[in-house]
Amino acid sequence: MTKEEILVYIKQQSLSKVKIAVSDIDGVLRGKYISTEKFASVVEGCLGFCDVTFGWDMGDVAYDNVKFTGWHTGYPDALVKLDLSTFRKIPWENNTPFFLGDFVDEKHIPVYTCPRQLLRKLLADAEASGYQPYFAQEFEWFNFAETPETLHQKNFSGLAPLTPGMFGYSILRSTLKNEYMSDLFELLCQFDIPIEGLHTETGPGVYEAAIKYAPVLRAADQAVLFKTAVKEIAYKHGIMATFMAKISENLPGCSGHVHQSLWDINAKRNLFHDEKDPKGMSGLMKSYIAGQLHCLPHILPMIAPTINSYKRLVEGAWAPTTLTWGIDNRTVALRALPGTAKTCRLETRVVGSDSNPYLALSACLAAGLYGVKNNMKLDQEATNGNGYKDLSNGVLPQNLYEATQQMKQSAIAKELFGADFVVHFTQTREWECRQYAKVVTDWELKRYFEII
Repeated sequence: MTKEEILVYIKQQSLSKVKIAVSDIDGVLRGKYISTEKFASVVEGCLGFCDVTFGWDMGDVAYDNVKFTGWHTGYPDALVKLDLSTFRKIPWENNTPFFLGDFVDEKHIPVYTCPRQLLRKLLADAEASGYQPYFAQEFEWFNFAETPETLHQKNFSGLAPLTPGMFGYSILRSTLKNEYMSDLFELLCQFDIPIEGLHTETGPGVYEAAIKYAPVLRAADQAVLFKTAVKEIAYKHGIMATFMAKISENLPGCSGHVHQSLWDINAKRNLFHDEKDPKGMSGLMKSYIAGQLHCLPHILPMIAPTINSYKRLVEGAWAPTTLTWGIDNRTVALRALPGTAKTCRLETRVVGSDSNPYLALSACLAAGLYGVKNNMKLDQEATNGNGYKDLSNGVLPQNLYEATQQMKQSAIAKELFGADFVVHFTQTREWECRQYAKVVTDWELKRYFEII
């Protein structure tokens, strides 16, 4: 819809409010309702939104180590420009209109802390080079028969999974909780998040969904909205959905795999495919893979952003640990799927379900384009068999602190994303490490309390 059509629609429907949201650095959507009168007044300009969005963590605790904002600035309003192309109606909120926004300064220049603006910049770089990136993210997540109240009453322990047992791709379990699963599929599609597949995954109460591919910015919008929408639909059914990367050391983790391909600028031809190549992969795709292999250690916190992310990246847990690639191999970091001229793509399997889609897709795209720009050769052989045992190209950093320090010192990361972003983002990851370091965990109590 055009701006005029949107305004006419809102007027004709006699609506009183619209809902808006922006993404913080963790991919948590922060938003509010505004009146339709207010919406009409800012639709061509900007509206104020407190810049604490980039001055606190996901628990609303203010950072003490970032330059962008803080007590030293007085937390003023920043400016948000609504993106009217993101207009959709929330089917579980009486079709309330919804919009995403981008942070800009008073000259409408993108703010360097804004994840959506970072992806916009990388998309522009790709288009300037003649490429149209198509991406999709798929998610696994746990569902519990709990509410926010029972979650806190139980102190996050002894929670009831939505269904018992390990039952991946179960026809029985999808029938057992069919009302919830059907609502997910139908309401998400109505919310302009087209779902290609939805099924139970191995683990009690675990679901997996594949979102249909789209141009990269739209794909990220769909992914960030997917995570919030699933939680909101789950609320309606008395269910709590979690996208933590690892809920238990005894269960598989939750991935947020990113599928990607580069097409020509008119989106007519998949440039990753080459029917003359024995593997069906073009030189461009090979350079893209080489770029990601080279850059992964420099960008890991953008696709594994939490302390918990690294509990998933362990051997034998369906998540990669080595800097490897292979053809349709689920034990490597980068799974090439040459397929056909239409389906040829790369799946980056390191990405966790807890990632911020804007940053995860930015990291994948920037790293791949780095390889293309530098005409990197894919000299590393594809891994056949167990990727966990292929240490020929090294391993990934093993915790958030190690990964953050590597990104913080990385000239490549600063070249890909800009020095200001890298400084801000790594400071937020250092803050996350500090919050974890001072906590006494259940593991420590059980191990040391009596015996030490």
